[in-house]
Amino acid sequence: MKCVLIKDKTGPADNLYLGEENTPEPGKGEVQVKAFGLNRMDLLQREGKYPLPPQASKTILGVEFSGVVTKLGEGSKTWKEGDEVYGLAYGGAYAEYIVNPEGMLLPKPKEFDWVESAGIPEVWMTATQALMVEAPLKEGHNVFIHAGASGVGIAAIQIALHVLKAGKVFTTCGSDEKVEFLKGLGHSDRLHVFNYKTQDFAEELKKHAPGVDLIIDFIGKQYWNQNISSLKLDGTMLYLAFMSGPAFPEGANLGPILGKRLTIKGSTLRSRSSEYQHELLETFKKNVLPGILNKELQVKIYKTYPWTDVIQAHKDMEANKNSGKLVLEVTE
Repeated sequence: MKCVLIKDKTGPADNLYLGEENTPEPGKGEVQVKAFGLNRMDLLQREGKYPLPPQASKTILGVEFSGVVTKLGEGSKTWKEGDEVYGLAYGGAYAEYIVNPEGMLLPKPKEFDWVESAGIPEVWMTATQALMVEAPLKEGHNVFIHAGASGVGIAAIQIALHVLKAGKVFTTCGSDEKVEFLKGLGHSDRLHVFNYKTQDFAEELKKHAPGVDLIIDFIGKQYWNQNISSLKLDGTMLYLAFMSGPAFPEGANLGPILGKRLTIKGSTLRSRSSEYQHELLETFKKNVLPGILNKELQVKIYKTYPWTDVIQAHKDMEANKNSGKLVLEVTE
């Protein structure tokens, strides 16, 4: 089969190329991939900086996709050949075919095309996991969601506003254009967007609320002090990544953790068991998917590429050009 590989196993975006590997034999089921989403972890894995779960392909990137079931493995009961599906993967989605646990797939609704389907799993499941499983947001509570223009950020903002009925939602992004884009997600009376390059988000927050009950953070070190000052008594901060580094900033004051009785935790999705991911998919299917189907929640696809343009797609994400998902189509 054709697949995207990495010259020298790791390296810059220019090391990506369209090559070939043996088509995997299905354990539970094989899917012919139509499209796959690009995620920041793909960039880290390409550079050799992402610890892979044991189930992941060591040579092929990609953790979300849409496609058609083409073969069934022994004992497979959920799907039949020809079923259109989308879902999560431990790795290997940058390819014509992928073998995947059947519980990590969902049936593709007729309302979705292949591109939209491929742009949903990783970001919407991560947002669902953060706000509904690992750090459940209560109705009426305030939440701060960093990296608002990322795929996960866009999904989390909408889940907080529309599904969980947050009191106020605060978010950051890196340009005035992205500020305006995010304001278009609705509920302008409850959604407040800050440009972290020109505004001190902790100070701006205080103009609208005394603090927040929950922070979803991807940044780490650079935001530590501002995040801690933004949390209310008994607040929670959930880390999903450390894009500015995992260390404490120099002179960090840990006192507020005790003084405010704060909870600080981290979470990942890719390393979870297939059973955990199946339950998460079911939570999404029950609570979030209906809002996508009725258009209350918007799946934002920033750009679609043929998979032969995978190098450019990686470079665009590295340059933080996107507001929404980057998706690649598997073409002839």
